[in-house]
Parts: sequence; C-alpha cells; structure tokens
Amino acid sequence: MKIERDKWKHFYVGLAMGLLFEAAAVWLLPGYLVAGGLAVFVVIIFISYGFELFSKFTGHGHYEVMDAIAAIIGGVLGMAASLAAYYLL
Repeated sequence: MKIERDKWKHFYVGLAMGLLFEAAAVWLLPGYLVAGGLAVFVVIIFISYGFELFSKFTGHGHYEVMDAIAAIIGGVLGMAASLAAYYLL
C-alpha cells in the first residue's frame, strides 16, 4: 500500500509538533513525565483534528480524517524521539 504524499506532509508536521512540544513539556514539567506526556498527546490531537474541523466548517482546505491520524502518528513518534534524546543522551 502506497501512502499518499499529502499524508507524509501531515506526518512530518506531527513529528515536529511532537518533538517540540515534548521537549517543552520536559523542560517545563521536569518531574512529571506521564502528566507532561499526556498533556502533549492531548494538545497534538486537538491541533491535528482541530485543523481538519476548521477546514470542514470554513471550507478552506480539504477535510480528511486520515490527515489528522497521520499527524497524530507523527506526533507520537516525535514525542518518543524527544524523550529518547533527552534521557539517553
């Protein structure tokens, strides 16, 4: 199965969101790994799906749930990479 080019763009944006937001959460909430991770996960879901809802209700852009899912998957991987870099390096 070939993944469409558009989905890769959303994946990379989600990856960047996960990296940046998780790094900020580790910096702002150093002793609260689980709470910070859950907060970042919720923010990534709200931004990813919120953008799709904005597209649906305003008519600007193209509404597709798979775009949000690709961004969320990228966000989770970005969160994991950020945590790995922080705790392993």
